[in-house]
Amino acid sequence: MIVDEFPDREITVNGEKYLYFGGTSYLGMATNKEFQEIISESLKKWGSFYGSSRNANVKLAIYDKFESYFSDYLGTETALTVSSGTLAGKMVIDYLSKSEVVFFHYPKTHPAILAPNSLPLFINNKLHPKLQDAILEEIVITVDAILPLETTPTPFDFLNEISSQKKITLVVDESHSLGILGKLGEGIFSTIRSEKLYRKIMISSLGKAFGLSGGIIASDNQFIEGVREEPVFVSSSGANPAYLEAHIKGLHLYEKQRQLLTKNLDFLDKILAPKRDFQFNKAYPVLYSNSDKIYKALLKENIVIARFKYPTYENYMSRIVITANHTTADLMRLKQVLTFNN
Repeated sequence: MIVDEFPDREITVNGEKYLYFGGTSYLGMATNKEFQEIISESLKKWGSFYGSSRNANVKLAIYDKFESYFSDYLGTETALTVSSGTLAGKMVIDYLSKSEVVFFHYPKTHPAILAPNSLPLFINNKLHPKLQDAILEEIVITVDAILPLETTPTPFDFLNEISSQKKITLVVDESHSLGILGKLGEGIFSTIRSEKLYRKIMISSLGKAFGLSGGIIASDNQFIEGVREEPVFVSSSGANPAYLEAHIKGLHLYEKQRQLLTKNLDFLDKILAPKRDFQFNKAYPVLYSNSDKIYKALLKENIVIARFKYPTYENYMSRIVITANHTTADLMRLKQVLTFNN
């Protein structure tokens, strides 16, 4: 489907209106009028884009301000913004690859944090044997905070089973949990604790729940300073400064939208009976299904959801996204069609 405007809770295709339950604008910030006004004012101050190296002699104050705020928000020593979440992941993996480390990845890990020579964390549902041997070595484990087709955070109890001979760096992609999970939408990063960990690194897109252009890396000072000196970072433009300022000025709107999203998920949880064809957890704004039956049934009733083949999955998946902007009537309509077709 080709549309001529940003898809919010409704989209128009060939002159016909559809309810829209797709995308990743979980908090509905992309079409929030008050937030758009804040962005407009920020654009007047910082311009439409700043195409210069972050390490140049002229530095924009908003970068330090945003990164300082965000590191406090996440509970990390420091943070670094880049132009996209994918770039954040690639920068981290490329930097870690310069050391003699062995990479392991959790099943279905996003390609942005998947090293070319990475080994599977599990084999036949058991921890990879190399992780339990007595060889002293540095390892990197990459994992999504919430995997595609899942509605609950990834469990990290596997860390306890890893040999004490391993120096573990954990890289967590929070792109689909940041802004949603946690008391203030800070995600799950701060809750991952283990004596086995040498270092934790978080990467994320800012373009989903937060509705911003850019990505972020958060960790300890030493690691972030190392990334800051990498040629790719030095030679690339930074995240859009106007959007970073808009985020700080719009914090009250984020909280308001989070409350609306929570209200929508609580309502849907009350009216939607559990079905075997899809997964739903009221703490997370996505219903997942492997069934094309659901996608086709909803489309027939003028409801569009996301359907695509994820790079690390074999089959197509149907993704029903609930946002802060959906109305009670929208959710009732979704429930009616899902109930009738299960």
